[in-house]
Amino acid sequence: MKGILFTEFIDLVEDKFGLEMVDKIIEQSELQSGGAYTSVGTYDFSEMLQLLKNLSENTGISIDELLLVYAENFFSVLEENYPSFFKMYTDPIEMLASIENHIHVEVIKIYPDAELPTFELVERTDNSLIMIYKSSRAMHHFGLGLMNKTFEHFSTTATIILEKIKEDGTEVKFIINKN
Repeated sequence: MKGILFTEFIDLVEDKFGLEMVDKIIEQSELQSGGAYTSVGTYDFSEMLQLLKNLSENTGISIDELLLVYAENFFSVLEENYPSFFKMYTDPIEMLASIENHIHVEVIKIYPDAELPTFELVERTDNSLIMIYKSSRAMHHFGLGLMNKTFEHFSTTATIILEKIKEDGTEVKFIINKN
């Protein structure tokens, strides 16, 4: 998993819960990296799982809710560092429909060893989208948070329904209807 995801997560934890919480969740985890991350490094996904699990246990906030908030925060990092992605689109449905065939292609150019989820486009109209998310990491709520912020970026809203196809969350259907 790319280091920028770790550094931004640690920054968010510090902003929302304080430096003491950052220290606590790092100490409670068995991290090969020792909890020292750089944005350009690559780290084992198990470290993110441990940090999320320990933050959830210490705050009483579910991992899904933490991932949602984290994604919504991470969206601003994307807007700031990759404005060209956003300038190419005039509509959130158009942008979300291009995740697999354009956005992820560009991400791989920047981070060749990135392990990205897949988003299979099932159905698309001007105002709706059905996509199947697949990832062994089951971070579908991270995807949901990014989708929420995509609509906000385009000053519109949507109803997004998440249906687990596999109970472990490794395969999820997103049903998106623009309001």
